[in-house]
Amino acid sequence: MTIQSSSENVIIDQGSRTERLPVNQIATDKLPIMTYGSVPQIPQDWWRLEVFGSVEFELEISWDQFLTQPRVAVKTDFHCVTQWSSMNHTWEGVLAKELLQKAAPIVYAKYVMVSCYGGYTTSMSASDLFKANVLFADHHNDMVLPPEHGGPVRLIVPHLYGWKSAKWVKSIEFTECQYPGFWEKRGYHMRGDPWSEERLAL
Repeated sequence: MTIQSSSENVIIDQGSRTERLPVNQIATDKLPIMTYGSVPQIPQDWWRLEVFGSVEFELEISWDQFLTQPRVAVKTDFHCVTQWSSMNHTWEGVLAKELLQKAAPIVYAKYVMVSCYGGYTTSMSASDLFKANVLFADHHNDMVLPPEHGGPVRLIVPHLYGWKSAKWVKSIEFTECQYPGFWEKRGYHMRGDPWSEERLAL
């Protein structure tokens, strides 16, 4: 359940079920650093977010343009497919839905491919990307997001397993069919709902 707090720019995400901890997950207060490959170092003034594919308007968003967008904070937990759940995090940035709707995805654009600096990719449905708790984050717990956690900007998708919350996000491609990203090609589930234990493809 996602609710709006008394502050208009704070979203409190309590998960997609009444229980906060998905089945077979172990709660921790730590946020382990899990990265495939090296950590890219991306200067803020060099960072760009491209939006293209099945859209009416292609976008290229610079760092300065990103900073002019309305900002929110999302208070949520983070669930890793390796069976740990890191609790009580505050991510700050720009809602994905508000930013990406400017590209006017066409009606048949049901999916997205997320690509990152460093070569990582992941895919999801456009409806998952447009949920009210999903954002492009540049701050974590009141501090600038460090490179090892995905800075300058990472995607945060609280209601799916952590591999969908791509670090160092570079582009969003809207597509009419779903294509597997890095971990999906290696046997992970195409959606990744923690409460349904969608860890591996059947």
